[in-house]
Amino acid sequence: MSALDEILGMSAGAREALSARIARHLPPPLVAVFNPDVMGSHLLFDEFVHRLTLQVCAETGLAETASEWSTVDEIVERSGFDPAPARAAVDSIVRHLVSRGVLAREEAADGPRFRAARDLPALDPAVVRAEQQRHDPACLPSYVIAETAARDYPAFLGGKRSGEDILLAPTRLPLWVAYFSNGNVLYAVNNRVGAVAVEAWMPLKVGVILEIGGGCASGTTALLERLATVGRMGDVSRYRFTELVPAFLRRGQRNVEERFPGLAGLTFEALDMNRSFAEQGIAGASVSIVYAVNTLHVAHDLAFTLAEVRQALAPGGQLIISECVRPFPGQTLYPEFVFNLMATFRAPRLHPDYRPNGGFLTIGQWTSALEAAGFGDVRVLPDIASIRNDLPTFYAAALGATRGA
Repeated sequence: MSALDEILGMSAGAREALSARIARHLPPPLVAVFNPDVMGSHLLFDEFVHRLTLQVCAETGLAETASEWSTVDEIVERSGFDPAPARAAVDSIVRHLVSRGVLAREEAADGPRFRAARDLPALDPAVVRAEQQRHDPACLPSYVIAETAARDYPAFLGGKRSGEDILLAPTRLPLWVAYFSNGNVLYAVNNRVGAVAVEAWMPLKVGVILEIGGGCASGTTALLERLATVGRMGDVSRYRFTELVPAFLRRGQRNVEERFPGLAGLTFEALDMNRSFAEQGIAGASVSIVYAVNTLHVAHDLAFTLAEVRQALAPGGQLIISECVRPFPGQTLYPEFVFNLMATFRAPRLHPDYRPNGGFLTIGQWTSALEAAGFGDVRVLPDIASIRNDLPTFYAAALGATRGA
């Protein structure tokens, strides 16, 4: 048995069979995106983040704090954490440990309670990292970001350092450029899914595509490459790339212009999705498609942002988003280990029906949010409801919705 097989608990043949089962629910352009090697990297990184989580628990004494039945709030209090930043992260850690059998859960009158089900296992993250290096080193930027978060998790939980300070210091920019890259397949899957969805749902001729939160433009380049591959680049009259963070905006513009020199109709500008679009130069009914990759889940007020998107769209225009989605309510996803450090991720304005938590949403919650904002014709690609029966941690999906008259 290889080291990869031992870590994952499944052979190369089992991974190939898993990919084959998933492929039955994928459009042809996405079959290669979720090949057995990518599935191996996905499962490896899931294990890596699990081991980092155990390491954080050991360093902070969190598991020992849960030696008796406790709510999340009681665990936070007894661990001496700062509840304002720590609660969402601890809640996610606890739910993850329940899914791995480290903690037990019971329902009580005051909500779910948790208790250590067994001793905290000691598992070395470095072993998994070394195997990822052998298997596909292109994925290592995800490992670097996760390790960066893990090193300062105790200081974050204790309220001594903010997540923004840990993750967004100027010296971290190269880490994010490497992470938000189409070379990093662990992130690029969302870009590829989004690009295929836009190509599939885009009408024959499009006026303006407005991309929100384009970051370093890996999603943009994936989409433009897809349109070029299928001969549809000329179907778009104008592409408005927007990003709020100046360093990302500059990097995104450079990346797109280097990859597509001389391409007509490209513009680059700042846009804050938490403010009026019209006040920032996006006229009402002026856009054919609003596109966003892993962006709208950090809108502070999702209802407000969706209303702004709808107003910007012409009648019949489409919102198309590619997002990490929770396959099941309350399920944890490995990107949360990092992004729960960020206030914009963990603490948006909540809504009982479609925004019950910070971070990622389920397909059902997205559908409810879109319909509440006045969108119709909500659709999903790929068929994640079927895929999750084979791979419960599959999280990459695109959603489309149409503005009516």
